[in-house]
Amino acid sequence: MSHEQLPTTQAAVTAVRGIARRENRAISVTDDIGADRSARRSGAGAFSVADPDGSLPHEAYVELGGSPAVEIELYSEGDAKIIVDGVEFHDVPRDSVPAFLDSVYRGLVRVKSRFLQRWLIVSLPGDETYRELIPGTNFSPWLARQVRR
Repeated sequence: MSHEQLPTTQAAVTAVRGIARRENRAISVTDDIGADRSARRSGAGAFSVADPDGSLPHEAYVELGGSPAVEIELYSEGDAKIIVDGVEFHDVPRDSVPAFLDSVYRGLVRVKSRFLQRWLIVSLPGDETYRELIPGTNFSPWLARQVRR
């Protein structure tokens, strides 16, 4: 599925801010810029700000208010981790983050139970689907409302 092209972390943050505004949700953004501040950078030397190619990696941590609780970690490598009510979705392409949030806020999610396990399934437009195991017994009221038989 083709999504809006988000070539940078800042472009993704701007798109998420737009969704937060549309959905009337509080938003908090923390930026980490420079190899010395980026969690996933190991190629740059100790205490160096830039990568060997001179670029400044940019990561961001975003929290969106309301229910469900949503946290997003945007990485400079072009992927993201999205946490929805404690359920972690790893390796979501940066370009898919806005569509993922739209699906969550528009109710295109469901909880499916099978063999004593529960899965949160987020369906994006087209054939793109993300599915993650809901950890432990932490089953929020929002997750309970998403159960489909």
